[in-house]
Order: sequence, then C-alpha cells, then structure tokens
Amino acid sequence: MRRYKINVFLLSSAQALYLITSIASITFSGLVGQMLADNKLLATLPVAMLTLGTASITVPASFLMRRIGRRGGFMVGAFSGALSGGLAFFAIVQGNFWLFCAAAFLQGSFQAFSQYYRFAAVESAPAAYTSRAVSYVLLGGVAAAFLGPKIGVLSKDLASPIPFAGTYLAVMAVSFLALLPLFFLKIPEIAVQAHEGQGRPMREIMRQPVFAAAVLNACTSYGVMVLVMTATPLAMVACAFPVAEAGSVIQWHVLAMFLPSFFTGNLIRRFGVLPVLFVGMALFTASAAAAIAGIDLANFTVALILLGVAWNFMYVGGTTLLTEAYHPSERTKVQALNEFLVFAVAAAGSFSSGGLLNWSGWNAVNYGAIPVLVLTAGVTLWYAWTSRRGREAAARIKT
Repeated sequence: MRRYKINVFLLSSAQALYLITSIASITFSGLVGQMLADNKLLATLPVAMLTLGTASITVPASFLMRRIGRRGGFMVGAFSGALSGGLAFFAIVQGNFWLFCAAAFLQGSFQAFSQYYRFAAVESAPAAYTSRAVSYVLLGGVAAAFLGPKIGVLSKDLASPIPFAGTYLAVMAVSFLALLPLFFLKIPEIAVQAHEGQGRPMREIMRQPVFAAAVLNACTSYGVMVLVMTATPLAMVACAFPVAEAGSVIQWHVLAMFLPSFFTGNLIRRFGVLPVLFVGMALFTASAAAAIAGIDLANFTVALILLGVAWNFMYVGGTTLLTEAYHPSERTKVQALNEFLVFAVAAAGSFSSGGLLNWSGWNAVNYGAIPVLVLTAGVTLWYAWTSRRGREAAARIKT
C-alpha cells in the first residue's frame, strides 16, 4: 500500500508537468497556426497534428513499455516533449508553419506515453482502489490548470518581438523537469513483466459490450472536448476578447477537467460507473447549450467549465470500465487499441474544429457534438441492458 501511494504521488506529479506543457501548447497552437499558415482554414492543423502524433505513438508506446518497463517508456515520452518544445521555438522564429506542425506531432509522443500514467497507477493499486487510482493521478491536472495557461501567457513574449516563441522554450524546460518524478517511479515487477500467452483474440475482446461502452465513452469524452476546446481561443479572439481572457477561460476549463478527480472515483465506487457516465453525457449537452445561448464571456466560461467536468466523468468512467474488459495477459494490446482510438477521434475533432468554425461558425462546433453523444448513450444503454441480463442469468443459475 505504501508503494502504491508513492507511485500515485509521482505519477500525479508527472501528470501535472506533462499537462502544463500540453495546456500551454494547445492554448497557443491554434493562434500560432493562424499566424504562420497562409491558408487560415489550417489554423488548427497543429493541434490536429499533436493528437495525430498521439494516436500514432500510443500502440508502439504500449509495446515498448512491455519491453523496457513503464518508467523507461515514460522518460522517453518526457524527453520527446522537450525536443518538441525546442523544435517549435525554432519553427516560430523561422516562420515555418509546416515545421511547427512537425513539432506538434512530436509533442504528441509525450502525450501518448503520458496517457499510460493512469494505467500504471491501476497496476500498482489494490483491486478496491482502481477508480480512485485513476482519479488521483488525474488530480495532477489541478496544478496544471493554474500553471499551464499562466506559464504560457507569461512566457509568450520571452523571445520578443517574435510572439508566442517564448512559450515553447517554457514547454521544453517543463518537459525536462518531468523526468524527475519519473526517475523515482517503481511499478511492481508483476505489473510490467510480459505475461505468458496472448490471451483472447482482439475480435473476441472487441465484441464485448463492456469494451464497446468503455472505448466509446473515452473516445467521446476526448473527441468532443478537443473539438470545442480547440475552437474556443479562436472564437474568443474573433469576438474581440484579448488573448489573456481566452487563456483564463481555458484555465477554468482545465481546472474543471481535473478538480472533480477529488471525488469522481468515490462517486463511481458508491453509485456505479454507469450513472457517472450518463451524468457526463448530460453535462456535455448542457455545455453545448450554454455555448449556443450567446457569445458573452460568461457563456464561454460556463460552457468550458461544464465541458471539463463532463470530460472527467466520462474519461474516468470509461477508463474504469475498460479494466473490466481484459485479462492481465491482454493488457498491452487492449490498452494500446483504446488509446489509439481515443486519439484518432481526438485528432479528427481538432482538425475539423477549425473548418467548422471558419465555415459555419461557433454554434456549428457545439451542434457537432450532439450526434456523437446520442450514439454513445445508445451503446452505453446496450451495455447496461446486457450486463443486467447477465447478472439475472447468473442469479437464476445459483438458485
């Protein structure tokens, strides 16, 4: 239990440092893209490249960590984040949009490895602490919510007169700092060693309703969140809000993403994962309604706060549900597939965000989330129905 607590603290610290770099990058990537791109429809392409990089690296990252362990893989990810910051700085100084996109893709490697922090916590946690282990690691985002936008805003003029370049020097420095807690991480040997056998075929695992519900909830949480969040700074600047206020709204959003982690795990433990998932879907819908209702600062702020809490409920719930879909010998491939799908969807959301905003406006971005939420609700209800039938059948067998 003592090692579990130490690991959670270290992973939460690493999560905070990673998220500081991620928040700073995402907050300003769209604005840098708009500054550097000749075609303004490509303004959010760097954010899409970040999530595409994440989707591309998640599978190799999982299998690499199976060979070299969680700690080694996590340190590779942090080092790639530092390289990304340096390359992005150079790209902005040179005014090279495509090199900046390449730097964003490399930042995705850091994000890909860091997505396994929560699984590493689960692997060193007692069985009764699974959902809380996920929540506690995500709590690192609370510190990042305060520091990420502030560091981005305060450092953006460090390389004056070139705007935003200094932010990526800060990204490089914080990425190097993330190596420190990872150096002391010790995942129990049983959790990192390769298990004998390959488990069930992926097709059999994927046919499980629990797998479909878990993955779709995680994909929806990230896809919808990235779709709306990526467009928010651009929409606010277009509505004549200063960059500092856009950064403040993103700060409240990120705080809302991670602050519920103080109690999300306990809510799941007390009420079950399904009610938490459905509340998350309702909050996503409420976020869209608040955004569509107007373009005042209050609308943007409330919409992004609701968006953050909705993400937390569905992401923690989806992760918790996923642990019920695989056996230990299937861990590597199932986690890798889940992360790949999540960030493939997130890449699609971030890439389509700029197009929707430019072609159809801010309201279209928010309306775009509704069909995805309806699909997710349907699949989750299907899982709930099959799960209930399974419990009833088991009860009949016992009697």
